[in-house]
Amino acid sequence: MNTLETAERLSGVVETVIFENTDTGYAVVEIASEEAGELVTAVGELAPVSEGEELDLWGAYTTHPQFGVQFKVKHCQYRLPNTQSAILQYLCSGILPGIGPITARRIVDAFGNDTFEVIDLFPEKLATIKGMTYTKACKASLEFKRIFGVREAIAVLAKLGLTAGQAIELYRHMGPATLTAVQDNPYILCGSPLYFPFEEADAIAQSMQLSLEAFSRIKAGIIYVLRHNLNNGHTCLPADKLVAATQRLTEVSAEPIEQCLNQTIEDSDLMRATYAQTDFIYLPEYFTAEIYIAYRIKNLMSMPLYKLEHADVKIDVLQAEDNIVYAPLQRKAIAEALTNNAFVLTGGPGTGKTTTVNAIIRLFEQNGDRVALAAPTGRAAKRLAELTGRKAQTIHRLLEVDYKSGTEQLRFVHNDSNLLKCDVVILDEMSMVDTTIFESLLHALKPACKLILVGDSDQLPSVGAGNILRGIADSGCVPVVCLKEIFRQAAQSLIVSNAHRIVGGEMPQNGTREDDYFFIEGSGAPCQKFICDLVTTRLPNTYKFSPLEDIQVLCPTKMGLLGTEMLNAALQAAINPPQKSKPQLTSMGQVYRLGDKVMQTKNNYDIPFVRDEGEDGAGAFNGDIGVVEQVDVKASTLKVRFDDRVYTYTSEFIKQLEIAYAVTIHKSQGSEFNAVIIPVAEVPRRLCYRNLLYTGVTRAKKLLVLCGSAATVHTMVQNDRKTLRYSCLKEFINDESFA
Repeated sequence: MNTLETAERLSGVVETVIFENTDTGYAVVEIASEEAGELVTAVGELAPVSEGEELDLWGAYTTHPQFGVQFKVKHCQYRLPNTQSAILQYLCSGILPGIGPITARRIVDAFGNDTFEVIDLFPEKLATIKGMTYTKACKASLEFKRIFGVREAIAVLAKLGLTAGQAIELYRHMGPATLTAVQDNPYILCGSPLYFPFEEADAIAQSMQLSLEAFSRIKAGIIYVLRHNLNNGHTCLPADKLVAATQRLTEVSAEPIEQCLNQTIEDSDLMRATYAQTDFIYLPEYFTAEIYIAYRIKNLMSMPLYKLEHADVKIDVLQAEDNIVYAPLQRKAIAEALTNNAFVLTGGPGTGKTTTVNAIIRLFEQNGDRVALAAPTGRAAKRLAELTGRKAQTIHRLLEVDYKSGTEQLRFVHNDSNLLKCDVVILDEMSMVDTTIFESLLHALKPACKLILVGDSDQLPSVGAGNILRGIADSGCVPVVCLKEIFRQAAQSLIVSNAHRIVGGEMPQNGTREDDYFFIEGSGAPCQKFICDLVTTRLPNTYKFSPLEDIQVLCPTKMGLLGTEMLNAALQAAINPPQKSKPQLTSMGQVYRLGDKVMQTKNNYDIPFVRDEGEDGAGAFNGDIGVVEQVDVKASTLKVRFDDRVYTYTSEFIKQLEIAYAVTIHKSQGSEFNAVIIPVAEVPRRLCYRNLLYTGVTRAKKLLVLCGSAATVHTMVQNDRKTLRYSCLKEFINDESFA
């Protein structure tokens, strides 16, 4: 049965627009309805909407706990005002540029009920009105066409299952050709800006009777598989694996898929690289990125070597000044950094990376070099600043996001045309840096800028696609020093020594009350209850740790009793239960309450913030952890503090937040916490591997508790499966044809 047949109907004129978000289509309006005999508040995807418009709405009456009776809209049809008074009210709303109340009255007086036809088709007539010029008339006419083009798109695309917000976003991207393009090839919905799942676009296409072996369908399937695998870290896929995955997705035989793949490569919509008799298939932007990274690394290493003279003498002087003796590998690392254009420094916890980096920074500064310190996340940058005593920034902030670019794709202020004013860049937590952000950084560096990459090769690779640290280190093009010696003071920590035991394939050693590492056997609901008790009572009472600021639960998985989803529900109820004094919002089934700990789950360069010192800006980044400081139920907004920045989240962005009392180990990369609790029971087999456990263990600074199964820990320790990532960066660096 058609859902509109069972919905209630409300018709009337828009009296007041209370709230409108033209990006998502969400609006709150007051409708003057003769049927209802009073003003009715209607809420839903109505925008763009203006006072004076006539609407036919389908939906249902609901009662909001704060705002009372509202009409919740499921579907909307627009009718242009058809009386002179309604037309005047519409134009007086300011919806069309250059037309204010006085000019609006002159226009309506001149053209009466034909006003809209004149605006739409005869802007030259509109220009004859006092207060209008031909330029103003054309702008008003274009905006009128755009508004009703958007509305037509909303109405038609709604029948295909798209929301108003999606239709608006697509129209903004494609313009007046939107409807024709979707009707000709519904698989464009899989691409920018909506990135529909293939199955959803396929369902729309099948409703249009499109052939299963249509070129557009197979091409969309191939590209969807490649884009989906970016989320698994792969910048490319071997052709045979790509064809096999596309077969499973489309249920089409290999031959037409291979034909489509070859044609798509010939059309340059995909790229191919061949190494070791294997074809690797790329999306163009990732092929270009890896080629550029390889070119810059090779170019940097081939440039005339500018090096600090008498490096050994300078290191000796620094040792004397600080009353320190560097270990042989530390000394080698410092010398390599000073005497090469690019250098990679790796090592686990307690091996002296920070001491080495500090020495490198001081010697460059003594030489008069301008040194920039950067890290991929806010927390990693903050930690780098604390360890070095110098300013450190996220890569995004170093490059400065260009909010004025007017494009959907991320742009930076610093690029090929506006280079950074630094002589040396030291990039920490390099294992977390993905392909696209590293490419952007290289575009902003002077040709001779030295590049020092610091990381831990035993940690998980970046959340984004690529494995930059390993690709560069394994290429042999750039000198690499791996620090291995654990210094005496660090060796006293079971966190440090157990991290190295795990890397070596040995079981971690349990501690006593005086140690910083404990293992507690448990599983299921009792284990979940024990973790909640640790966070809320035991660790705060014993160690004076704050549940919000000091303690972090890190889970191998999202699912199950000991995954992030169920643990967050339990921890939220225990740490921050509902109270009358604590307002809350619900978005997509998740409750966000005043005082909740939350995490940003994707990079978003549009969310505004204010720094404590008063500086305005925008941009929240994947993995940032903060606390909800304010909940405005009426406006459906949250204010969230991330370190020294307070962000304002409107309704469309709130869904990018997750409750973060427990987060996945993957999401914790680059962060450190005073106390870490890791549940190690009921871990899916595919997640039982050494790198994952090691990364979680090395997030703890002062205390680490593993709660779960010793057998699971043993399985993880023994599984040395390096996270496989398809990438040709190493091969590109070594390929002489890419000089």
